Amino acid sequence: MSSIQIILLLVIAAVTGIASVLDEGQSHRPLIACTLVGLVLGDLKTGIILGGTLELMALGWMNVGLAMAPDTAIASVISTILVITAGQGIGEGIAVAIALAAAGQVLTIFVRTITVFLIHRADKYAEEGNFKGIEIMHITAMGFQALRVMIPTLIVTLISVSAVQTFLGNIPEVITKGLQIGGGIIVVVGYAMVINMMNIPHLKPFFYIGFLLAAFTGFNLVGFGALGLCLALLYQQVMQQRNQMQQRNQMQPAGVPAATGSEQVYDDDDDDLDA
Repeated sequence: MSSIQIILLLVIAAVTGIASVLDEGQSHRPLIACTLVGLVLGDLKTGIILGGTLELMALGWMNVGLAMAPDTAIASVISTILVITAGQGIGEGIAVAIALAAAGQVLTIFVRTITVFLIHRADKYAEEGNFKGIEIMHITAMGFQALRVMIPTLIVTLISVSAVQTFLGNIPEVITKGLQIGGGIIVVVGYAMVINMMNIPHLKPFFYIGFLLAAFTGFNLVGFGALGLCLALLYQQVMQQRNQMQQRNQMQPAGVPAATGSEQVYDDDDDDLDA
């Protein structure tokens, strides 16, 4: 692994660590983080496959109340590095990712406990009107989140490939297969949670249409993506026209009938004859 690759991996680790608490760019998600790591290490295909697999598992990983979810940032970055550099399969990557996610969960709690001190300092600066101090506290807190992923990533990049291969090769097959099966169950739970959040009656027909097409046709994911985009654009246009019609009807004065699309045509000659 070259020095440029190590630097790029540390940058990716820093971005994913910060994004895991900002939740705006979603760059800490496995699909993005693993793909970027695979691109840097020259194996984009493995990065995408591993990222897609971990992304399906991570659909069920979310913070609920005070319960801290497993850390997807550390799991995505380090597992992809280990799999690509050691030439291992996706099963070994899943096994390593789950262990790293659990370890990262503990590390996340530790770092967020430290940032409590920074929050109190920021509150004090806010009372004093010191905006510069507030900015420094925010940047320092994000720096801790970046180091939370950067330091383990640096340690992994400095480990020899043979040591990584030995470590991954010593994982029993019963563990890797069991974690693959468990990962499949987590995927189902994740999809169920997403569908539950999407429980909107007037959007359910689109879900049923996609399910029927997936079950009885030979569409691939690219075709489904294009079809979903077309349906979304069509739905947006229909709803926009509906809203425009409602606004026009509301703006009409009372007693004036709404436009029906056809108007009565009067002839000037008829008025002349009546006169």
